[in-house]
Amino acid sequence: MNKFFIMMGHTYRNRVKSKSFLITTIITVLIIFGLTNLQQIINSFSGDEEEKTVAMIAENEEWIESIKQQMGANQEVAVEDYSGSLEDAKERVEAGDFQSVTVLEEAENGLPQADYYANQVANTGTSEPIRQALQQLKVQIITERANVNDEVLQQISAPVAFELNALEESAKTAEELNQTRGLVYVMLFFMYFAVMMYGNMISTEVATEKSSRVMEILISSVSPVSQMFAKIIGIALVGLTQYGIFILVGYLGIQQSKNSGSGSLLESFGLTNVDPLTVVYALVFFVLGYLLYATLAATLGSLVSRLEDAQQIVAPMMMLVIAAFLISMYGLAQPDAAFITISSYFPFFAPLTMFLRVGMLDIPIWEVLLSIGILIGSIALLAFLGARIYRGGVLMYGKSSSLKDLKTALQLSKKEK
Repeated sequence: MNKFFIMMGHTYRNRVKSKSFLITTIITVLIIFGLTNLQQIINSFSGDEEEKTVAMIAENEEWIESIKQQMGANQEVAVEDYSGSLEDAKERVEAGDFQSVTVLEEAENGLPQADYYANQVANTGTSEPIRQALQQLKVQIITERANVNDEVLQQISAPVAFELNALEESAKTAEELNQTRGLVYVMLFFMYFAVMMYGNMISTEVATEKSSRVMEILISSVSPVSQMFAKIIGIALVGLTQYGIFILVGYLGIQQSKNSGSGSLLESFGLTNVDPLTVVYALVFFVLGYLLYATLAATLGSLVSRLEDAQQIVAPMMMLVIAAFLISMYGLAQPDAAFITISSYFPFFAPLTMFLRVGMLDIPIWEVLLSIGILIGSIALLAFLGARIYRGGVLMYGKSSSLKDLKTALQLSKKEK
C-alpha cells in the first residue's frame, strides 16, 4: 500500500509541476476572471466616451422631433437636425464632427424611408437605434391613419400572458427549471472537458513511461494493477486541484463583479438558488463518469508505447464522450425524450444524460439508483478487465496496430501471473 501512495504522489507531483499544467491553469484562470468581470472590463476600455451625434436631414420637422423623443432614453446616441446639404454632412462625418448622417424622406405611400451614411457600417451600435426609432415612427403614422388610439396600440404590442403550470405536484416549476438548467449546462461542459483532458492525460502518461522504458523498472517493484489505479487517482487529484483553482477564481471574480455593480455571472446562468440535492448528484455523476473513462483510458494507454499511437487508440473513447455530450445538449430542450431516457442507462452516456434527467425532471429515485448501480458495476467490470489488460499491456512494445492487441495483452497477463 505504501508503494501505491508513492506512485500516486509521484504522478500528482509530476503533473502539477509540468509546464502544460501551469500554462493551462494560468490561461483558464485569466479567462474565468475575465468572463466574470466582462462588463466591467468593457466599461474600462470604453471609458467616458462622448455621446455620438447623428446628423439628420429631413423636410418634415415633426418626424425629426418624433425620432428625438423616441431616442431620448438612449444616452449614447443623440440626433441633431442638420440644415445643410448632404455633401457637407458627409464631409463633417469624415472629419469626425458627426458619427453619421441620416437622410429621412417620404416614400410614395407617405411613410418614412431613410438612407444612413457613415465611415464604417460594421458597427450597428448607432444605426440600429435609428432604425428602431424609424420603425416606431412608421407604426405611429399607420395607426394614426387607421384611427387606432394609443391604448389599443399598447394592447396589441403587449406580450401575451402565458404561464407554465405542471399538473403533477412533484414536477418542477418553470422557475425551478430555469435555476437548474444553468447548473446542468455548466456540469455538462465540466464533465466533457474533464474526460477529454484528463482521460487523454492518463493514456499519454502510461505511453510515455513505456516509451522511455521506465515501465520495466516500475513493474519490478510495483504491481501493474497498483500502477494503473495510482495513475487514475493521481491524475484525479490533479483534476481536483485544477478545478478547485478554477472554482475559487470564479467565486472571487463573481464577488468582484457584484461589488462593482456589474451584476453576477451566477444570475445569468440561473445559479442563484439551486437545489442542494442537484449539486450532490452533480458530484456523484462527475466522479463516477471520471472513474469510468479514466479506467478505460489507462487500459487503452497500456497497449501502446508511443505518444502518437496513444492519441489514435483513445479516439473511440473520445467519440463516446462527444456522442454523450451532443445527446445531452439535445436533451436540455427535451429531457423527457425516449432516447434520452434509454441513454441514461447506458454506462458511457449515463454520467451526462442521467444527471440531465435528474436536474430537469422529477424522476423516481429507483431510476437514479439503477443508473448509479449500472455505472458502479460497469466501473468494477472495466477495472477487473482493465487490470488484466493493463498487466499484459505494459509488457507490450512496438507499434500498436489496432484494438486486436487486447487479445495479446490478455495472453501476456496470464503468462505474467
